[in-house]
Amino acid sequence: MGSVTAPIRRVLLAAPRGYCAGVDRAVVTVEKALEQYGAPVYVRKEIVHNKHVVATLQKRGAIFVDQTDEVPEGALVVFSAHGVSPAVHAEAADRDLRVIDATCPLVTKVHKEAVRFANEGYDIVLIGHKGHEEVEGTYGEAPDAIQIVDTPADVEAVQVADPEKVIWLSQTTLSVDETLSTVGLLQKRFPLMTSPPSDDICYATQNRQEVVKQIAPDCDLVLVVGSRNSSNSVRLVEVALQAGARTSYLVDFAHEVDEAWLDGVSTIGVTSGASVPEELVEGLLDWLAERGFGDVEVFTAAKETLTFSLPKELRRDLRAEVPAAR
Repeated sequence: MGSVTAPIRRVLLAAPRGYCAGVDRAVVTVEKALEQYGAPVYVRKEIVHNKHVVATLQKRGAIFVDQTDEVPEGALVVFSAHGVSPAVHAEAADRDLRVIDATCPLVTKVHKEAVRFANEGYDIVLIGHKGHEEVEGTYGEAPDAIQIVDTPADVEAVQVADPEKVIWLSQTTLSVDETLSTVGLLQKRFPLMTSPPSDDICYATQNRQEVVKQIAPDCDLVLVVGSRNSSNSVRLVEVALQAGARTSYLVDFAHEVDEAWLDGVSTIGVTSGASVPEELVEGLLDWLAERGFGDVEVFTAAKETLTFSLPKELRRDLRAEVPAAR
């Protein structure tokens, strides 16, 4: 009798994955602020959408709050990577807060586009998820000019003053394909609609989606490491399924993987959202290796070299190398 060949068990590890430049900058901003000024450092909203990152920073003395008025008057507050509206900046000034703005520069770019086109008399259609912090921040730059489109049904409800002066902008962490589909629907209603001067969807979101599209057709299962409130992580699961993966799940930690998901599986794709530290991916790879999936092949779709400098308020005090007066 011939021997039965054991099924090949392998992991296709997506690259790039994990931290983008904006997340790295935001997390380092809170770490450096804690070193420079001492605890507590208040942070408005989650600095990035990841449970592990938030819990780690809490242990070091960061206090996360939902609203600006929860920060004691005169204290130090860091604004999250997702950005805030001018109204939030005004609230901080009213409370005499010392602000370090860790908004991702790619989000700031969208804010500036919103202000510019509102000033030029455009109706702005902002494609994004209602209630998401980034969308709220961008909307707050020009609320009289902006309409949010979250679903295809929202496209029908858009009303504009001049069909020749309409522009679309988008949340930076959406699915590229889903956004283009929504743009297509908008263009049917407003054929003369203008596109943003440069692509709003962040380079890291696009790269992470692109590599998942490439590996998904070969995968029985794609595991995405990321938190439920991370828009770009949730999108990666959707992209994997649309690109041909048999199943796909989002997990924060390796222990959340259900062993039943591995039944009959020979190839597993692994990636992580843009706010996920690499140690969580390594934990998942170790967990999979213990279950026979030790053969890891890295699949690279792009090289990322972009970095952002720390917020100017923090750079100034780090250069001075003396804690700023409280």
